[in-house]
Amino acid sequence: MKYIIFIAILLLSFSFSKAQKVIKTSYKSEADKIIYVTEYKSEADMIVYETKYKSEAKPYSGIWFWTEYKSEADWKVFFTKYKSEANLKVYFTKYKSEAGMN
Repeated sequence: MKYIIFIAILLLSFSFSKAQKVIKTSYKSEADKIIYVTEYKSEADMIVYETKYKSEAKPYSGIWFWTEYKSEADWKVFFTKYKSEANLKVYFTKYKSEAGMN
């Protein structure tokens, strides 16, 4: 029984850690994701829609909420000018329905 409860807690904490509340960092070394912004949707790994509401940010949905506090952020991101440095290529869209993994 304790084993099942432990697994349930572990899975819940893992699923919440994927939420996309993000903060921009000035240093590549402290970033969780190094982002390159593409000009074309077809080049992107993720299509991102920026929301004003924290409640809309869901795990890997591509809907990002920008937070002001590092402690609240699930991802600390650093934007790079070089595609080869990035571990995630994103395209920012104006349409919520386009958001998600590409």
